[in-house]
Amino acid sequence: MSTFTFNTTPSVRMGAGLAQKLGDIAGPVCGENILFVTDPGMVATGLVKKAVSVLAAAGLTVTVFDKVQADPPEAIIQSATEMARTASGVVGFGGGSSLDVAKLAALLAASGQPLEDAFGIGNATGPRLPLVLVPTTSGTGSEVTPISIVTTGTSEKMGVVSPLILPDVAVLDPELTLGLPAHVTAATGIDAMVHAIEAYASANPNNNPISRALAVEALRLMGRVLKRAVDTPTDIEARSDMMLGSMLAGQAFANSPVAAVHALAYPIGGHYKVPHGLSNALVLPHVLRFNAEQAPQAYAELLPHVFPGVFAGGIEVAATKFVDGLTKLSQACGLQQTLREVGIKKDALPVLARDAMNQTRLLVNNPRPVDEAAALKIYEAAW
Repeated sequence: MSTFTFNTTPSVRMGAGLAQKLGDIAGPVCGENILFVTDPGMVATGLVKKAVSVLAAAGLTVTVFDKVQADPPEAIIQSATEMARTASGVVGFGGGSSLDVAKLAALLAASGQPLEDAFGIGNATGPRLPLVLVPTTSGTGSEVTPISIVTTGTSEKMGVVSPLILPDVAVLDPELTLGLPAHVTAATGIDAMVHAIEAYASANPNNNPISRALAVEALRLMGRVLKRAVDTPTDIEARSDMMLGSMLAGQAFANSPVAAVHALAYPIGGHYKVPHGLSNALVLPHVLRFNAEQAPQAYAELLPHVFPGVFAGGIEVAATKFVDGLTKLSQACGLQQTLREVGIKKDALPVLARDAMNQTRLLVNNPRPVDEAAALKIYEAAW
């Protein structure tokens, strides 16, 4: 067995209704003066008001930063960081973007390090403020990953990757996801499944048996209930399995990093503001088919865990059936299937392929090398 490292959030608490105990959980960790990081959409649901009232009832002073945007730009990070400088701790509440902003606000407010110096792998210096993360979607796994993604300039995605930004506590309450619209449930669910698939098949030298085991369990959970969660949004059992699966997938890819699906999805989100989960879903089958031509083994191994009723007689056939099954699942969940359906013109594909090459941090983990010509062919297949 090769040498590997596995890091994760030191405390994970999960249970329906656990958000009602957020004051008791966050107070001892974050202190009495909390910066609460979220987004306008969460405020509109009324969940922020409830969470803040729970914190206040525990005797905590709460300042709300609710300006988080999807694919947050640098300016949002800077604004949140300024507000965090007077806080004793940070609570992130929402989807992946809110949790990512909370991570960086906690880091940069305490360390004083410029954001641009923290980009990359292992460049954050710390320290950071105490940090509690509360996801309200089942997709990003941000509550257990040492990664925060920022949009720089107009469209490029860059990441801060460091175990320093793993939170002290992750609080998983599936009741917070009961109100998610079907398309958000579907897109974030596919995103979480991509995390597990890419972690399992990653060419990264830190691909490890813990990540692979977590990825398999994540896919087993989510593969059986994603459609149910989309069709029956109040099904708490399905929501619980999706939230747990998303977290397990996050733990997996936090240590065995994702690859070309994400690398090709980022330019779609950056240029066209397509939600990250949908961007992943649009390129997923085409990247996997490309990979399966040279590296089908991992996908063949995953087939019985995600689609247990499907019989396959050989590695190549099993890999093909795995990709076909994912495509049908995405369709059944009502997601768009082509780039043109989200407004991307064919003459834009070369720009996407060129920009995808900037994601070297991810492309090096792909089971099959992807150059610009290969990326263009994948985008053309997805168009």
